[in-house]
Parts: sequence; structure tokens; C-alpha cells
Amino acid sequence: MKRGIWAVLLVVALAAAVVTVVVAPGSDAREARNMSLVEAAVLGTIEGITEYLPVSSTGHLLVAQRAMDIGTVDAKSKRAADAFAICIQLGAILAVLWLYAGRIGQMTRGLLGRDREGLRLAGAVVLAFAPAAVLGVLFGEQLKEHLFGAWPVVLAWAVGGGAILAVAWAKHEATETGRAGLGLEGLTARMALLIGLAQCLAMWPGVSRSLVTIVGGVLGGLSLVAAVEFSFLLGALTLGAATAYDAVRHGEALTEAYSPPALVVGLAFAFISATLAVRWLVGYLREHGLQLFGWYRLGAAAIVAALLLTGVL
Repeated sequence: MKRGIWAVLLVVALAAAVVTVVVAPGSDAREARNMSLVEAAVLGTIEGITEYLPVSSTGHLLVAQRAMDIGTVDAKSKRAADAFAICIQLGAILAVLWLYAGRIGQMTRGLLGRDREGLRLAGAVVLAFAPAAVLGVLFGEQLKEHLFGAWPVVLAWAVGGGAILAVAWAKHEATETGRAGLGLEGLTARMALLIGLAQCLAMWPGVSRSLVTIVGGVLGGLSLVAAVEFSFLLGALTLGAATAYDAVRHGEALTEAYSPPALVVGLAFAFISATLAVRWLVGYLREHGLQLFGWYRLGAAAIVAALLLTGVL
């Protein structure tokens, strides 16, 4: 396992070095497009690392895009940048499908009538997905228009950090060991719906889909480890639907603004970094709680707020 992780890290470092040399700043390719391959690799790495950690990938990508001056020219470039950030989620989705191929296979057999437990789990994932799907279709564009900004992200980071610490103190044994609570075999329709309603809060950038679904699962009675696994499975469906939806609605603006190689690089780096992040998170939470992420969110909120107030961002 360790050897495999180090091999992947080596590939990431090598790819980043090659991309940096091949795509030099000021090249014709950079002038023709609004994003270089280096920038695409950076955004893909940020997406993959933060997608399944309870720190908000959307919030980190918004801040990173602002820092790199991506999507700041006009409304059209902003839509293209937002669509790019959502579409490279496909890399993170593929990472979960690969890492949890056994569970995905079980649910597939269940849908085919060959695995009763798989059918129950698949039904729970669909039930948890439904609230955010309805809310996204009805109000997704309005929420993007009003909430996709740096200050809303800072506020969400701070509130989410405080919420993590509050839940960690209230559920000390569950968050510290990951053993208290039920496994996925104990997941009920009521729990799944609770997690699904919690996921709706993640439509506010910076809240973190992983955060609210993990906390919702723990508060609903799941163990921390089971809540994390269900969050991953639910995320594969939710992120997949969001990616497809944005690709259809903003695909033209996306392809006009960014080259296919930029999209491929973003997806590839999202896949690699998400694979590493998921493996690390599962191992970490078996021994520790969520407190680390609570303190991280509070720190990130304070730093970005300071940068905004001083005009650096």
C-alpha cells in the first residue's frame, strides 16, 4: 500500500514537472486560452484533495481561481470557470468508483435483483440524493449567482469549523475512534433522508458536502467510518449528476474558454489526488476524529478574510 502511494506521488511530481517545462508562461497556447495546463493541474489537485475532506472543494477552488485571476474577465468567463471546477469533479468521482468498486458492484447486483443488501444500500443512496437534486434543479442558478464568492466561502468555512468542533465534543467517542454507532448494514431510510437533507446545506459554497453528510450520518446514528463511506457513495451520484448537468448547460462556454488538454489534465490530477486523499482520510479517521478539519476551516477562514480585507485577494 505505502509503495503504491509513493509511486502515485512520484507520477504526480513528474507530471507537474513535465507540464511546467512544456507549457511556459506567455506561450501562444496560454494566450489563446484562459488557463494553462499548469493552472489546470493545480485546480485538479485542489479539487481531488478537498472533494472528500470536510473542508469544501468549491470554496478552495473559488479562492484558487481568484488568486490565479481565472474567470474574472466577465460573466461568461466566470460561468466557464465555474463549469470547469464542477466538471473536473469527474476525476474525483472515478477515484471513488475505483476505490469502492466492491460496494458499487454490490449495489449494481442489487439493482439487478441479485443482492438484497446491495439493493437496500442503492435505495438509501438514491433517497439521500433526492433532496439536493430537487433543490439544485429549482434554485441552483440563483444560489450560484448570489453565493459563489469569497466572503460567503469565508463565512461557511468559519461556521462549518465551529460545527465540527461542536459535534466532536458532543460525540467524543464516535468522532475519536470511529467505532461507536452503526455500520452501513444498520442504515435506515430515515437516516438516509436525514443525510440527504443535510447535503442540501452544501449548496452554499464553503459548507462542504462531505462535512454535512458525514456529520448528518454521525448524528443519525452511524459510526464515523460508516458515515464517511456513505458520504463517498452518495458523493459519486451527487457529483456525477452535477457534472453532467453543468456540462450540458455550460458545455459550449467551457469548450470555448478552455482547451481539451486543460480539461484532461484537470481530470487526471483530480483523480490522482482524490485517490490519495480518500485513502488517507479513511485511515486517519479510524484513529482520530474530525477536530483537525474544524481547526483547519477556522484557520483558512481567518487567513482568507485577512487577505480579502488587505486587498491581496
